[in-house]
Amino acid sequence: MRYGILSDVHSNLEALCATTGAMAKDRIDRYLFVGDLVGYGADPRACIAAMRLLKPHSLIAGNHDWGVLGLLDMEYFNEYAASAVEWTRDTLSGADAGYLRSFMLVCEQENFTLVHGSLNQPAKFNYILGPEDARLCMRCARTPLCFVGHSHRAGIFCLDGGTVMCPDAAAVKIDYTKKYVINVGSVGQPRDGDPRASYAVYDETEGIVEIKRVIYDIEAAQAKITRAGLPAWLAARLVEGR
Repeated sequence: MRYGILSDVHSNLEALCATTGAMAKDRIDRYLFVGDLVGYGADPRACIAAMRLLKPHSLIAGNHDWGVLGLLDMEYFNEYAASAVEWTRDTLSGADAGYLRSFMLVCEQENFTLVHGSLNQPAKFNYILGPEDARLCMRCARTPLCFVGHSHRAGIFCLDGGTVMCPDAAAVKIDYTKKYVINVGSVGQPRDGDPRASYAVYDETEGIVEIKRVIYDIEAAQAKITRAGLPAWLAARLVEGR
């Protein structure tokens, strides 16, 4: 089984279309989504429609998805994020909101678990930014792998002999006797210095996880944000990958 895992689309249709186009060449058997389909960008309804067509096997709720639904206190968000959450809430149809409401907080399969932030208090959407954050998540994991998003920073953490390692490689061979946290990065708003959309492919049979990047039309996404009247910073940051 080959899984295509994506996260943090954030209403960026150009990035989502480029990503799903690339994934179509990856011989994906099942798609998995780990949260934040909406927020920040200017195409929430189109991104929801595109995700419906993709038919992911599992859909996980992110903090922006919950924010739009009124399930998360607005004090959680900074001023730019809050502005986008409110704009998105006013833009979505009842059917769109119903789709977001169907997303799960955590999904556990035989070899992997899906969560947006961390398995350490998943409803609080804690960030995994370093080894100790990853360790807290691993302590709660009942499976060898945990796929996350939320930080918009692609990367892999591995618990090896009591030490959390961060392999400096885009692809890793999985040792199922160990635990891993794999951040698949962000489709629509990367923050790791690389503006290309990010996603992951997990080949369960071969035991390999690979993080991949895709070029997309950033200028088109920026223009839509500007026309929608969303904060200018949300457009500017896309080209900077932060």
